[in-house]
Amino acid sequence: MKLRMACAALVVYLNLCLIILETGHATVKGTRASEATAPGDIIIGGIFPIHEDVAKENNSYAPHIQPCIRLDNRGLVKALAMINVIETMNKSPLLADVNITLGYQILDSCSDVSTALRATAHFTQQASCPTCAQPVIAVIGATHSELSIAIARQLTLKMIPQISYSSTTAILSDKSRFPAFMRTIPNDQHQTAAMASLLSTYGWNWVGIVTTDGNYGRSALDNFVSHASKKGICVAFKSMLPQSITSQDVTSAITAAAKTICKNPKVQVIVSFAKARHMMYLYEELKNQVLKSGGALESMRRVWVASDSWSSSSSVKGNFTLEDIGHVVGLTFKSGNLSSFSDYLDRLDAAGHTGNNSFLQEFYMKLNSSRGSGDAMVMSEAVKTLREHTHADTVFSVEMAVLEALRTQAFKLGQKSYTFDSRGDINLGYDVIMWRSDRGKIHVHDVVAEYHVLKNNFTYTNCSTTQHLRDLKFIISKCSTSCIPGEFKKTVEGQHTCCYECMNCTENYYSNDTDMDQCLSCDTDTEWSPKGSSRCIFKELLFFSWQDGFAVVLLTFSALGILLTLLVSALFLHQRETPVVKAAGGPLSQVILFSLVISYISAMLFVGRPNSFQCKARQVLFGISFTLCVSCILVKTLQILLAFQFDPKLQEVLRRLYQPYVIVSICVALQAATCICWLVLKSPVNDTTSQPTTLLEECNEGSYLAFGVMLGYIAVLAFVCFICAFKGRKLPQQYNEAKFITFSMLLYLISWLLFVPVYVTTSGVYLPAVEMVVILISNYGILSCHFFPKCYVILFKKEQNTKYAFRKNLYDYSSKTTGPVSVCESPGSDQQFGGQSYIISASALSVPTANPVEPAVRTNCRNENSCTGLNRDLVTRHCLRRSTSI
Repeated sequence: MKLRMACAALVVYLNLCLIILETGHATVKGTRASEATAPGDIIIGGIFPIHEDVAKENNSYAPHIQPCIRLDNRGLVKALAMINVIETMNKSPLLADVNITLGYQILDSCSDVSTALRATAHFTQQASCPTCAQPVIAVIGATHSELSIAIARQLTLKMIPQISYSSTTAILSDKSRFPAFMRTIPNDQHQTAAMASLLSTYGWNWVGIVTTDGNYGRSALDNFVSHASKKGICVAFKSMLPQSITSQDVTSAITAAAKTICKNPKVQVIVSFAKARHMMYLYEELKNQVLKSGGALESMRRVWVASDSWSSSSSVKGNFTLEDIGHVVGLTFKSGNLSSFSDYLDRLDAAGHTGNNSFLQEFYMKLNSSRGSGDAMVMSEAVKTLREHTHADTVFSVEMAVLEALRTQAFKLGQKSYTFDSRGDINLGYDVIMWRSDRGKIHVHDVVAEYHVLKNNFTYTNCSTTQHLRDLKFIISKCSTSCIPGEFKKTVEGQHTCCYECMNCTENYYSNDTDMDQCLSCDTDTEWSPKGSSRCIFKELLFFSWQDGFAVVLLTFSALGILLTLLVSALFLHQRETPVVKAAGGPLSQVILFSLVISYISAMLFVGRPNSFQCKARQVLFGISFTLCVSCILVKTLQILLAFQFDPKLQEVLRRLYQPYVIVSICVALQAATCICWLVLKSPVNDTTSQPTTLLEECNEGSYLAFGVMLGYIAVLAFVCFICAFKGRKLPQQYNEAKFITFSMLLYLISWLLFVPVYVTTSGVYLPAVEMVVILISNYGILSCHFFPKCYVILFKKEQNTKYAFRKNLYDYSSKTTGPVSVCESPGSDQQFGGQSYIISASALSVPTANPVEPAVRTNCRNENSCTGLNRDLVTRHCLRRSTSI
């Protein structure tokens, strides 16, 4: 069995060898291909796709030329454009003067790599054959990038320059691999960049791609995806079609592409790098699938972004209308003047013959094989058809290619200069065209904008179709609805970045544009933002403002307090010699009133935007001024206590130690020392506290211990005043200050005891108002209790403000007590305070008497002559004595 298998394998091997040997030594039959030629001193070669494909049914291993099929009118126009340029150059004075003519040899690539290589081999053999015909100095072509790559590799061996007019794949710009290749159009990197910019301009980020397989299609696909990703554009699907139109896989590939398009209704924009015939077949398949599914033809409408391979091809439209297809926006190469080529077609029509151009002969035979090539009507019809397939961009690119074959440096065409860059490209940019329907007829050559390669931007032309291009902004091609400002995109793992959910920005974060990937952070020191915000809001600066209603009320009370205090001070100065003013302390009352004015002013400093000076001044002014006020009141309470509550011997000793100015000075000095230490060690300063939505500008007290010591010291003085005054509350009603002092100090202590917990637990803009209210309560308490009753007597009870009324009041009071009372004028008071004070001596109460009307002997009256009886008819005598102290 093994022997039989070995023998069979040997037979097969020998047969294959024989076939290969026969193939290698076989004579190629029928290798003469169609061509267009013209003799000349300098020959320029050309390879054009005169036919769309080759017939590949023949499976023979013998060398043979595969017949070309489907004559392509556009390829024929390109070849004729080359012929026209060469004939025009031959008529120019430049060549006529040197007696040099240009010739050409144009071969058909049949859009097939093998056929193109066979044509290229023909050119290279002529270059290496001295006895052969005139060699070509350059080759114009090819159209498709796949063919140009193959041709370039072969021409590089002989370093024959190759100039392409439409091959755009980026790989051909690599001079290390293709040193002899040049082209008159930009490479696909610029075209795909232009497409990505166009999509980004209209906000289309969910697109599909249809392209042909091969070097051109794959290169364009890669470049587009690269540019699109940089602009946030996602590719929903990629449909790859076979390069050959006659391939067995074309039908299945187009069917699959159509199904993919129908399954993605959100993809309203499709970028296509396919061939023209591929697109025609795709439109037909889309229509068939829509009709089979029972849908409306409008569902197949899309925005088709066409590459230069089919954007200006009228054969794509087939039997469709733009209402079926949708919108077609394409990129084409820059156009030139067609007048020269148009004249050439006119001459061709007039000549009535094809010359040495087998392509034209075939074209004419195709139109009317029965009439032959000499029929004038056929010639006219042929020229008309050629005009319909004449594209200004293609003719312009071919003309530039022929001129570059003659000049390797800068050259002129149509009064414009052109140069190739270091990579052998001419980057003129692109024209943007948009298909337009007019009475059912589709126009494919309307230029609506220009794309500038170097600037990477578009400029719109002034035509009616441009508005249709602008209207495309209303078409939405997105996987997800755009996230509005205030939201950000949240993508799910494994999905495209263009498919997302819109989430609100959290607090203190914002997004100010659509479809932002993440929210931006606010500067929380000065800004804030609510949830779902599109901007940051500056935090409102808060302080106890002058415009605040509550502040206005407190300021009004402060101003009123200052006014009342000044009026009382003026009244007391005017009535300084009256008993009521003298009993109130005389000059001492002016000191109290002055301290109240300063205290009212310090209360005003709690309003307004705080500064460092204001924060320091308001507490210090209040602390020292109110200490001065309370210390003066303390002197008055000690005076009452000394007069009525002590033993006479002890009273005499304390009277010597009782020095009002010294007491006041010491009390104020201790408070001043506390404030100085506070200011030096840790003084109050203005501070800004950042809150969620506001900035609170307030005073930081610095050392709250010092603040507490200052207030506590005043509270201690007030408490001593309260105790001393409470003991003298039973003095004569008319001149009794003790109970008023008691009430005012009690009001002060209660208000400040309430202030402490309120101040500790309160925060915000009204914290200064808390202390301000307490200060006003304290000031008004002293003003109301100490001075208003005396003002009432001075103004409305004038009869009580006399010495007689004063003595009578003492007499009435003494009548109710257990012993006589002496009232003495104090000269010491006159010396110290500039006035006379009246003191009811407590010693009179120390000698009880059985009968208050009986006379009593006063042993403590040292000068009887100084004692004056209140009423000499009375039994009881009262002694007015001089007191050496207040």
